[in-house]
Amino acid sequence: MKKYFPSSELIINEDGSVFHLHVKPEQLADKVILVGDPGRVALVASHFDSKEFEVESREFNTCTGTYKGKRITVLSTGIGCDNIDIVVNELDALANIDFNTREEKDNFRQLELVRIGTCGGLQPNTPVGTFICSRKSIGFDGLLNFYAGRDEACDLEFEKAFLAHMGWTGNMCTPAPYVIDEDPELSDRIAQNDMVNGVTIAAGGFFGPQGRELRVPLADPKQNEKIEAFEYKGYKITNFEMESSALAGLSKLMGHKATTVCMVIANRLIKEANTGYRNTIDTLIKTVLDRI
Repeated sequence: MKKYFPSSELIINEDGSVFHLHVKPEQLADKVILVGDPGRVALVASHFDSKEFEVESREFNTCTGTYKGKRITVLSTGIGCDNIDIVVNELDALANIDFNTREEKDNFRQLELVRIGTCGGLQPNTPVGTFICSRKSIGFDGLLNFYAGRDEACDLEFEKAFLAHMGWTGNMCTPAPYVIDEDPELSDRIAQNDMVNGVTIAAGGFFGPQGRELRVPLADPKQNEKIEAFEYKGYKITNFEMESSALAGLSKLMGHKATTVCMVIANRLIKEANTGYRNTIDTLIKTVLDRI
């Protein structure tokens, strides 16, 4: 018997669109670019040869169009893994649940999801302006711990090594981090040979979880020093951002392909930053559009 999804679990608007995104199943392309900033949707879509659909709902702006013969959807997620939980679940529902019968479709539809964002670099080889393609993501958010299959999807030995290195016990810096691989084929295709292969921490906040201290002291004052020094089987942690782990983890559990590419706009190690990065991020956008 097919699984049935009641209205309390899958909320469908009166016009047939999914609750938060306000997108209908036929309006979603198989190739999806995710951006945090709603204003960046227009920047991505400015490269489209044609547009067939646009909608705005809260922080979720969506546009579907074509680029060099490829049908692509670009949408904004806002900031944080909690929003990624909404976006990825609703995209999967659009692709794999029949909105008329509220049952799972017979044939699985796989999506390719590429997040384009900005990040803070943590190593000498990640100065401002570097493009990083995440190969592994470390989730400081705890979101994947709420889903069955979490242990099977994650790199448990990496997790143990990281926690041992950080020395976090009890309720210090909880929830416990999880480690998830990005899709290797999609990452290879996007990164090619001109991006840094990264291990990315998706933090649950911009300040304390990323080691920034303003008026409230940090629970672990040496957090970033330990993160920068960590190494496991040749992997070193390259950057901070706030969404990659949930995107990679949920996509893996659902059977979709996902990866995150970011441009470094601040290097925490050498304490440099650049807020005037619009032209360079457009170069990254065009690169992803060509390779997705």
